[in-house]
Amino acid sequence: MGGPLPRDPIADAQRNWERRGWGEVAAPMAAITAVMRTQQILLGRIEEVLRPFGLTFARYELLALLGFARGGELPMSRASALLQVHPTSVTNAVDRLQDAGLVERSPHPTDGRTTLVGITAEGRALVERATAALNSGVFAQSGFTDDDVEQLIRVLHGFRRRAGDFTDDP
Repeated sequence: MGGPLPRDPIADAQRNWERRGWGEVAAPMAAITAVMRTQQILLGRIEEVLRPFGLTFARYELLALLGFARGGELPMSRASALLQVHPTSVTNAVDRLQDAGLVERSPHPTDGRTTLVGITAEGRALVERATAALNSGVFAQSGFTDDDVEQLIRVLHGFRRRAGDFTDDP
């Protein structure tokens, strides 16, 4: 892309919505569009940091999840639920990670219908290095103030709960 635009196109869109008579939804449209654009910017930064590790964010998330799991393994269906992605996405990520020697599939010891996915020592080492890079290259330099972060967590947490993303609050 060619650098910063001279004006905020989302603010322009909000004014266009208002001029078209859609004033009651102009601000929510602008907020939602801004969240989506912010997600694109942040994902781009994350993918740039992960590229030297040969990881996409989806594969990184799976490795990190397995790294946190007791014993370093989970049923594939559980990984799908915790990552909130379709089982096919987990299968594709596992295929790629297994080809790279970062995870292994194994049969569940008591449920023949369930396949476990476990992180290998190589996968654990890679996710630790990638996490350190993300922590220093993205999360420590998020572009948000501390107050912004607290407000975002609160606002997005409430939205996600109301949207049915989860039901409990620890």
